[in-house]
Amino acid sequence: MKLKRILALLLAVVMVFALAACSNKTDDTKANTEGGKTPETEANNPGSGNELAGTYEIKVWCAENVVELMKKQIDDFNAKNTDGIVIKATVQNVGEGDAATQMITDVDAGGDLFCFADDQFARLVQAGALSKLGTQASEFVTKNNDAGSVKAATINGEIYAYPMTADNTYFMYYDKTVITDPTSLDKIIADCEAADKQLCFDLGNGWYLASFFFGAGCTSDWATDKDGHWVVNDTFDSAEGLIAMKGMNKVMSSPKFDSKSNAAEFDNGAAVVVSGTWDSGTAKSILGDKMGVAALPKFTVDGKDYELGSFMGYKMVGVKPQSDAVKAAALHKLAQYLTGAEAQTERFSTVGWGPSNLDAMKSDAVQNDPVLAAVAEQAKRAVVQNVPDGWWNLAAALSSVTKETGDEAALKDALKTYHDGIELLKNLKPGLLFVGAWNGWNNAAVEDTYMLSGDGDVLSLTLEVPESDYMGGRIVNNGKWESDKGYAQITTGKELAKDLGADNPDNNIVFVEAGTYKVTINTTTNEITLEKVG
Repeated sequence: MKLKRILALLLAVVMVFALAACSNKTDDTKANTEGGKTPETEANNPGSGNELAGTYEIKVWCAENVVELMKKQIDDFNAKNTDGIVIKATVQNVGEGDAATQMITDVDAGGDLFCFADDQFARLVQAGALSKLGTQASEFVTKNNDAGSVKAATINGEIYAYPMTADNTYFMYYDKTVITDPTSLDKIIADCEAADKQLCFDLGNGWYLASFFFGAGCTSDWATDKDGHWVVNDTFDSAEGLIAMKGMNKVMSSPKFDSKSNAAEFDNGAAVVVSGTWDSGTAKSILGDKMGVAALPKFTVDGKDYELGSFMGYKMVGVKPQSDAVKAAALHKLAQYLTGAEAQTERFSTVGWGPSNLDAMKSDAVQNDPVLAAVAEQAKRAVVQNVPDGWWNLAAALSSVTKETGDEAALKDALKTYHDGIELLKNLKPGLLFVGAWNGWNNAAVEDTYMLSGDGDVLSLTLEVPESDYMGGRIVNNGKWESDKGYAQITTGKELAKDLGADNPDNNIVFVEAGTYKVTINTTTNEITLEKVG
């Protein structure tokens, strides 16, 4: 049975194994000799500084454009901390969007301290890749950061990361010589049509199109309970959702609408581009003094105005769980320094990242920055991004219908299909993903990505495997399979996977011939079975 394309891409990983990282502290004798030490007490008790004194060799992951700054700030920490901590860090270029995938594939090999985007947060927690903060570390986070970033670092009432930025949202860059009123979408459309200029708004992307739904009053809020089941409040399939669809149709029906989000489009005749802070340099270089920046405008449906909302995302610093409590404490000290006011202010002045730290937000440089002023205004109607991976394609599927028609019945049908997908998605256990690799693991097409579903601990899927040079698939986990279980039990094609260049043939199922297959996983025993059923 081929699964519907719009329900295809679901959740990223987790069959959680409790893995502990080995300490490589220069003096390992301290690891277990000091009675009663924990990451919480050591990381937050100034009087215990001497107990942390020592040299620690660690691995740090961050984005390429801040690697050198990260090295400098670690050196600053070494010079300024009064605990006698010396960090010898190997700083590696692993971007915030890639960190989670690499961490959950092999937690043990991951960075001791790593930066990641908040949309990766839930699966990192589920994979056991983040060290939960203790009471005082949690107080450090809540006291020093804006409320949205604290919420983004919290799951089931516990904080697992240190907020580093509060600027990952979208707003509007515009040409001031064309746009006469940046607060009204109707007037923006009229101005663009009159001037024969493009209005760029990537409404084929769920991240951007959600702005209409949030503006109309809809929610899509996702959390997990203590048993790992989804607790979901999603109201897109509603009267408010229909208002959002009508608002989208109005802008998508304009002949000047262009579903793009890159400020480089100003060079191609655009007068408006909805994008984020990452595009500020490009927008400024093209528009110069003509550049306007503003929060998203209001849209009008049936005579009533609605202010466009947005998602708000955050960058975080995570600490990998450690077997050495003293090393863990030192890492938490470093993480607090790297997310403190001084470091965040320096990061803003160097690479333009908007701070989450309340004191850094108050600095004159931040307050006077027009881009961050737009971020701050948009943040008033932004929603913390906490949706699972499978949500994005369900939301994006609304776009094509909305562009094709403004017919109310068709829009309601699209919302009903979306609702059915949400019901299926929320009833799955978070954390299992099967990806068809006939197009390659790293670029598997959406339609080749499948969900596993079922009752209790036994989940399964049935899928059609086409003729292909590489008829393979992979179920990602954050541990290694035992030799008598999992893939070793069923991957008779393992050697074929090696021959075909699979990066990690132990984590691949290779179908040696086309057909219909049933894949079953027992999440308690980790046993996987594969049966050809047609």
